[in-house]
Amino acid sequence: MNRKTLFVTAAAAVALIISLGLLAENGNGGKIVLYGNIDIRQADIGFMVGGTLKEMFFEEGERVKKGDLLAVLDDRDYRHNYQRALAEIGRAEAQLAEARSVLATNLPLCKQKIASERSCISYTNAKNEAEAALQSAKIAAAYEKDRLGYTQIHAPDDGVVSIRVREPGTVLAAGETVYTIAKDKPRYARVYLPEPYLGLVTHGSRALIVTDGINPADGKKISYGGYVGYISPVAEFTPKTVQTDELRSELVYRLNVYAEAPDDLLKQGMPVTVIIEPEAPEAADGKNAVH
Repeated sequence: MNRKTLFVTAAAAVALIISLGLLAENGNGGKIVLYGNIDIRQADIGFMVGGTLKEMFFEEGERVKKGDLLAVLDDRDYRHNYQRALAEIGRAEAQLAEARSVLATNLPLCKQKIASERSCISYTNAKNEAEAALQSAKIAAAYEKDRLGYTQIHAPDDGVVSIRVREPGTVLAAGETVYTIAKDKPRYARVYLPEPYLGLVTHGSRALIVTDGINPADGKKISYGGYVGYISPVAEFTPKTVQTDELRSELVYRLNVYAEAPDDLLKQGMPVTVIIEPEAPEAADGKNAVH
């Protein structure tokens, strides 16, 4: 064992002793106890085209499933545009059929040099132009079909309507928010880890998220199993809205602790206690952490 290896091993041992000493001092049975709030993810839902909002099918607080129809625009203009595009396909097909017929009729005359070379070239060009026109008409129809479909919006995921932003009759521009949906998953606790404990927590560390609510079945606080899913790579000072056992500013790292089986009891902003099982620095370093 060379001098460099001895130094690294000694440094790791010292870090472990210091960290475990801090855990012993905090009176939490060797576990890391943090305080924070629940975060959820929300999606702002709007139409990809503009128009008059015709109907909305959900109220605030109602549950939605992925794919549920949320709202529709008045689609008359879009439907007419699509029908016009389909009619253009029909016309282009008729023109192509005519061009092919003319070419087929005159092709023998061209081969026998009875028809002029210029006329034969014109017949071929007319057929090629008709084919291109038909292709263009089909592309235009597909575009109008998409725009007609954009007059409906669907739930992107399971969740709850948190905000009903607009009401029927409103004239909307493309992209304006109509609903805000709070997604069921993920739900996670945002907490802050003091720097001395950083070596004892890694991506995937097991944790318990404890709320202030009481489970009537057993009289205990409602809790959820979880894991550390994010460790900030940037240090910051303790946010003033976060309370810890030590009421002083110190360098901390933000953690996202994800609940494995969340339910509707975990609300945005809810205060929670997070208990993390510490790991030895060697075990933490050996994991493929994604920070």
